[in-house]
Amino acid sequence: MTVIPLTHILILSSLLFIIGFVGVVVRRNTLFMLMSLEVMLNAVGIAFIGAGSVWQEADGQIMFMLILTLAAAEVAVGLALLIRMQRRYRTLDIDVLNQMKG
Repeated sequence: MTVIPLTHILILSSLLFIIGFVGVVVRRNTLFMLMSLEVMLNAVGIAFIGAGSVWQEADGQIMFMLILTLAAAEVAVGLALLIRMQRRYRTLDIDVLNQMKG
C-alpha cells in the first residue's frame, strides 16, 4: 500500500484552510461564515489525521475527535443564534449585528 507524503496532505489542508479563511473574511452572510469555519476546522482535522498516519500514532485521530466535538457545539450554538437573528432582523447580514443591544 502506498503512503501519501506528508507534504501533499499539508498542502491540501493548507488550501482548504485558506479557502475557509477567505470565506470568513469576504462573506457578510452569517451562515456562509459558519460554513467557512467548518471548512477551516476540517482542514485542521485533515492535517492531524495525515500527520498521525505518517508517524503511525493515534494522536491525530484523537485530536480530530476533539475537533468534531467542537464543530458540533459550534453548529448547535451558531444555528440557534442564526435562527434568532433571522426572526428578529429578517436578515443574516453580519453588519446588522452592530444594532444589537444587550
